[in-house]
Amino acid sequence: MKFVVSSTALSSHLQAISRVINSKNALPILDCFLFELEDGKLSVTVSDSETTMVTSLEVNESDANGSFAVGAKTILDALKEIPEQPLSFEVNVETYEISVQYQNGKYSLVGQNADEYPQSPSLGDNAVRLEMNADLVLTGINRALFATADDELRPVMNGIYFDITTEDITFVASDGHKLARSKTFAAKGSERAAFILPKKPASLLKNLLPKESGSVTIEFDDRNAVFTLENYRMVCRLIEGRFPNYNSVIPQNNPHKVTIDRLQLISALKRVSIFSSQASSLIKLRMQENLVVISAQDIDFSTSAEESLVCQYQGAPMSIGFKSTFLIDILNNISSTDVIIELADPSRAGVIVPLEQEEDDDLLMLLMPMMLND
Repeated sequence: MKFVVSSTALSSHLQAISRVINSKNALPILDCFLFELEDGKLSVTVSDSETTMVTSLEVNESDANGSFAVGAKTILDALKEIPEQPLSFEVNVETYEISVQYQNGKYSLVGQNADEYPQSPSLGDNAVRLEMNADLVLTGINRALFATADDELRPVMNGIYFDITTEDITFVASDGHKLARSKTFAAKGSERAAFILPKKPASLLKNLLPKESGSVTIEFDDRNAVFTLENYRMVCRLIEGRFPNYNSVIPQNNPHKVTIDRLQLISALKRVSIFSSQASSLIKLRMQENLVVISAQDIDFSTSAEESLVCQYQGAPMSIGFKSTFLIDILNNISSTDVIIELADPSRAGVIVPLEQEEDDDLLMLLMPMMLND
């Protein structure tokens, strides 16, 4: 079996899907790429037994259909060093000896039997199907991924919740301290449905989607989801269980509203948080008329810092404590110039929203407060 393929095309496709491979696999065959050649089209599959990704590319010429598996690390590292040129693969389908010829030399390596590679699961008859623009999926994942948890006791918190209705689609993630809710009205489902996408496949999509244009087809049943992009297809196991009722934790009546420049606030938080207690990262925000005072102190080392920022605030003076790293994370995942921080009292969650929502968009972040000592 012989085929000729572009070196940079093959290398970039392999790089894109190689993130699926775990550093330690139960099955040795999962350390391999599965190559399948059929009618002039090369498909490469990679899997970690829970997430499977397939990419396909055209070959310049081929003489027969066939399949083989080859060690991922070896072929990735070997192709990385070859500039753009045609690569000629020759595979002995009985001994799995592989010869790769390029301009000034050749590689020889031994592959494995493709039949040992595990099959990806298929969806049930009750699968739900929807199409979304690639940009919308990317935006939703980008905004929610940072808020996912690493909680072995509550696995449902370890992913992004896709809440699909006939009017909109909402991406939600929460670790119990912070919550991100990104709703888009530019896409909708044909029926009410929902699933929880684990963190790893969400991260893989986050890396693939910027290269994609057009629409993404999402199909899912109770156990698995399939994301079909232009050049890639991903099948992944979903997190089973019920996601908490996220709307019930968002406070609706927040009389105290602070409008402030987002980048100025991030800079001030980064400066002041250096002086906060390393154990808690607690910073205090004190709001008074058109001014917010950001302060932190570390009693153990007798260090403290304070900075004042101009803002729009009309109301009674109040103070609230937040974990600075979480607040900076939230502000970094909002793109607007100004943000509104909505507060009820120092013991209830703060709601952070952009001053101007983007078209067909409703973005909301929530952060639980920390107790202030004073």
